Amino acid sequence: MSTSTYTLGDRSVNRMGYGAMQLAGPGVFGPPKDRDAALAVLRAAIDSGVNHIDTSDIYGPHVTNQLIREALHPYAGHLVIATKVGAERGADASWNPAFSREQLIQSVHDNLRNLGLDVLEVVNFRAMFDIGSPAEGSIEAPLTVLAELQAQGLIRHIGLSNVTAAQVAEGRRICRIACVQNLYNLVHRADDALIDDLARDGTAYVPFFPLGGFTPLQSSALSDVAARLGATPMQVALAWLLRRSPNILLIPGTSSVAHLRQNLAATELRLSDEVMTELDAIAS
Repeated sequence: MSTSTYTLGDRSVNRMGYGAMQLAGPGVFGPPKDRDAALAVLRAAIDSGVNHIDTSDIYGPHVTNQLIREALHPYAGHLVIATKVGAERGADASWNPAFSREQLIQSVHDNLRNLGLDVLEVVNFRAMFDIGSPAEGSIEAPLTVLAELQAQGLIRHIGLSNVTAAQVAEGRRICRIACVQNLYNLVHRADDALIDDLARDGTAYVPFFPLGGFTPLQSSALSDVAARLGATPMQVALAWLLRRSPNILLIPGTSSVAHLRQNLAATELRLSDEVMTELDAIAS
């Protein structure tokens, strides 16, 4: 896998990473239907050069972190594992805010325990004022708690997830923000200006659902470009993100080794200016 790198926190990582969310059961709840297959995907990712894994103890809950530990511990020195806090799962698989001091401290310790780590490299605070999309609301109180845990040596770097530009600015007044993780892809382009602002500051932007998530990207224009390039539509969508801005780090998820290899191959795809213009038009 050849790919350029970018700084996440103070570590250089390959821009094509891996998101572990899909390793949990249906609805990101419960265990995987095939545990051995899940472990194989994680090992194949590392063997293929991936050195940035995105996870969270809310996936399962606890499932993906325990799988990562089983598959990869002790971890290679170059591997950066990023996790997130700020939410918890209900017994009915619901996603609920978990902003209180006690909940955040518990969540950080859960991540440490289940991953088998003494310190978490990157912890993203997920704002849950609206579960599905960024919504305004102060993040000062929860971020202050994470900054205290950082001062204690339990967290190296703090990032933000599901946030607005105003919340990024608020967060920066409290601590250094290592990355922003929001919904963004070829079709969902609300963060265009934010990505460019972060790039000027040297801050990583990590789009989640880079392939559309639970409703995969569908576009005849995307399919046409893919057919001309001899690639899959999803490979083109990933290559577009890599070309879109140098500070974008990708974390496409899959529970299949074959699909993993397809995603990683997107780093070899070169999109011309004409193709980029054609793809840019999809959002409008």
